[in-house]
Amino acid sequence: MTNFSSGKMLLMAGTANRPLAEEIAQELNQPLCRVTIRRFADGEIFVKIDENVRGLDVFIIQPTNPPAENLLELLILIDAATRASAARVNVVMPYYGYARQDRKDQPRVAISAKLVANLITTAGADRVLGIDFHQHQLQGFFDIPVDHLYAAPVMVQHYRQKRLHQPVIVAPDVGGAKIARGFAKRLDASLAIIDKRRPSANIAEVLNVVGEVEGRDCLLVDDLIDTAGTMAEGVLALKRLGAREVYCCASHALLSGPAVDRLSSSGVTEVAVTNSIMIPEDRRFDRLKVLSVAPLLAKAIRFTHSDQSVSSLFD
Repeated sequence: MTNFSSGKMLLMAGTANRPLAEEIAQELNQPLCRVTIRRFADGEIFVKIDENVRGLDVFIIQPTNPPAENLLELLILIDAATRASAARVNVVMPYYGYARQDRKDQPRVAISAKLVANLITTAGADRVLGIDFHQHQLQGFFDIPVDHLYAAPVMVQHYRQKRLHQPVIVAPDVGGAKIARGFAKRLDASLAIIDKRRPSANIAEVLNVVGEVEGRDCLLVDDLIDTAGTMAEGVLALKRLGAREVYCCASHALLSGPAVDRLSSSGVTEVAVTNSIMIPEDRRFDRLKVLSVAPLLAKAIRFTHSDQSVSSLFD
């Protein structure tokens, strides 16, 4: 078995979230490898690694949020590193795109989460490092080692400083109860669950809230905010039931379509997200708080490189 800790680590970044990659590089006191990424006249992606990577432990930092070019760019970077004889290619994927289609829940649909895992493996990746996959079982879609990190410690630290009044952690649906329970335990809070149904994709309807929320500070916890239908409806429902302040937090902020308007007008006190996805200026708003996962990823990269246990980050 190769011992990578004795070799040199090399950090590489795609264009999907350059600021996060630079922050990770700063945390590791290590420069980002020089890479040329440009477009041909017809829009095709050209990638060239401008440094020697032979025999090195390479970490490619690139979330795969839309547009799909981010995923394609990652695959081409993996291929370039593999063909340049890198000793090991580690994919640092702060956000795993196409993860929501993880099973056949209706006839004739693709399982795109598995397809993406196959593409990353086939391109030549040796290891994947990700944060808060949409479902835990996605780790099993890869036939290579996967380190699944959680943004929860970053969030918990943020909310501990807030000293919430009689805090209640609210799961946006039954599926989110496990994550919410973890938050409740760490923040010494009680738990509530929203009974929700989806008439169609990206549309959520709150039917009931199970748990005591009146006069308390509520924290709605989810893994991602896309169009913010779930979060906005949840905030309004909790406010109707007499919640004192309502906070929202999610690991990944896609903030598509009407998300910003919905959250801004929902009466939410604060929306805390991480910088796993680069949030453009036009999708930022007053109540948005962006927390950095760079220290967490930097530690995980350091531990992976030196063959230490990554799970010890969460003990």
